[in-house]
Amino acid sequence: MTTEKKFRSGFVAIMGRPNVGKSSLMNRFVGEKVAIISNHPQTTRNKLLGVATGEDWQIVFVDTPGLHKPRTKLGEYMMKTAEEAKEGVDAVLCVVDGQHIGAGDMAIMQDLAKMRCPKFLAVNKIDIVPEEKLFPQLNQLHGIGYDQIVSTSARSGENCDLLLKLLIEAMPEGPKYFPDDMITDQPERVMCAEIIREKALRNLRDEVPHGVGVEMLQIKKVSDTLTEIHANVYCERASHKSIIIGRQGAMLQKIGSEARADIERLLGTKVMLKLWVKVREDWRNRAGDLRALGYED
Repeated sequence: MTTEKKFRSGFVAIMGRPNVGKSSLMNRFVGEKVAIISNHPQTTRNKLLGVATGEDWQIVFVDTPGLHKPRTKLGEYMMKTAEEAKEGVDAVLCVVDGQHIGAGDMAIMQDLAKMRCPKFLAVNKIDIVPEEKLFPQLNQLHGIGYDQIVSTSARSGENCDLLLKLLIEAMPEGPKYFPDDMITDQPERVMCAEIIREKALRNLRDEVPHGVGVEMLQIKKVSDTLTEIHANVYCERASHKSIIIGRQGAMLQKIGSEARADIERLLGTKVMLKLWVKVREDWRNRAGDLRALGYED
């Protein structure tokens, strides 16, 4: 007599400071790029679900904005989003950067350790941390209140399978929340906007990216093989507009070309992408602008 294997499922909140690799880890677990990534802090602005499914399990990862002290209304919205992500999850995965675990990381770890659910800690980016620097960092984490501490590299994949296995084992018996082929809850419109923003983040100078937002104006399927997309790229200063456009439009063309390639892979069609750069001064502090760009309920 054979017993049917139980199906495990649940929600896991991924939390930590900005730029520690939360989105990269989620992409690694899901096996597809569902969250944009860049070297700039605060790349993730909204809660994003990534769905990983196996034969007898499913985990819905909740990627959250990096925890930081907000200086704008956008920042306040991001922190509210991150805090709300704690509610109703079956486990929490706290992520820290193995290059340096500071007082801010410790405060976040201690706060998350109070949650009444299985707690996991990922010390990430170990592919770029020398062992003599990593081990002292790991030693200070003993007894901090986590069920498991795993050193990982989202970039190389080191120990990511182990961490995923531990998370699966921590999930309760439950239903399959999403179909097998679904990897995110985000509509194509939002994912296309995020891809455009990612390419802007990767190509622009340090002073510009925090003030960049993307508003989708139109996604129109022209035929089975062609999709036309129109979008506005917003910035906060006229000087930033000239940087985004670049000399003779070169920067905007580069951003558009890189975004188009990713969007074509996402949609499975050729894409005609038209971008316009608009100035919205201080949009990160304006409720109407935040709503227009999808950062308010």
